[in-house]
Amino acid sequence: MTLVLTRSLMDSAYQRGVAIGAFNVLHLETAEALVAAAEQAELPVILQISENCAQYHGGLEPIALSTLAVARASAVEVAVHLDHAQNEELVYEAIELGFGSVMYDGAHLGFDENVAITARITQYAQSRGVYVEAELGAVGGKDGAHTPGVRTDPGEAAAFVRSTGVDALAVAVGSSHAMTERVAAVDYSLIARLRAALDVPLVLHGSSGIADENIVKAIRAGMTKINVSTQLNKHFTEAIRGYLAANAAVVDSRRYGAAGRAAVVQEAARLVRLFAA
Repeated sequence: MTLVLTRSLMDSAYQRGVAIGAFNVLHLETAEALVAAAEQAELPVILQISENCAQYHGGLEPIALSTLAVARASAVEVAVHLDHAQNEELVYEAIELGFGSVMYDGAHLGFDENVAITARITQYAQSRGVYVEAELGAVGGKDGAHTPGVRTDPGEAAAFVRSTGVDALAVAVGSSHAMTERVAAVDYSLIARLRAALDVPLVLHGSSGIADENIVKAIRAGMTKINVSTQLNKHFTEAIRGYLAANAAVVDSRRYGAAGRAAVVQEAARLVRLFAA
């Protein structure tokens, strides 16, 4: 079990027509909770560290090394992934640290520039056995730019994959980052057309804003990797608020941190099972 390459998890899910949960790590408590959830569900999981998370910790290495250590100690298969990196040097650092996959997010760039940088990263990463995810057609809500009308064009996506050689593609189909209500309207027809046009797995970002039954529909339409962050952050924060309300005198942060961690374990285990079913 223990730490595995992302490619093995993605290939297995893609071939079986199911999806794998990819959950964002914010701190050590999150990483511990996500691995505990995967062990409880007896299913694999992908732990994701974003560029924003690396900045919060003052650099990638501290949170990366702790997350990799938690993954190695797991009783089930766990992969570690760099999420939404716009800094090319951060991608190379993640590869050197031992990440199984990286996502270069060039969706804010013009098509040709996105292709050029992504292709360069892909060649470097794949030569070292590292799986590469990219993004085309900006997913709404990233960095506060709420663009619900953005969609990925299947023809453009096929040209992008051919030109870059990426292993997986995150596509814009109606979801939006950082949604706290699960009300996003997903374009299932577009997912099916993207699935038919591409020979690589599709990635659904912004899944916290999508109801369970609609995530299942998206998986049936062709999604393979389901990214979740805000939904788990809500459970973590709500549990801490509840603990502090009931224990006003507590000053040991491990007390309420443990409550938040436990809440994430339960919700992440539920989601892992949902996606795999």
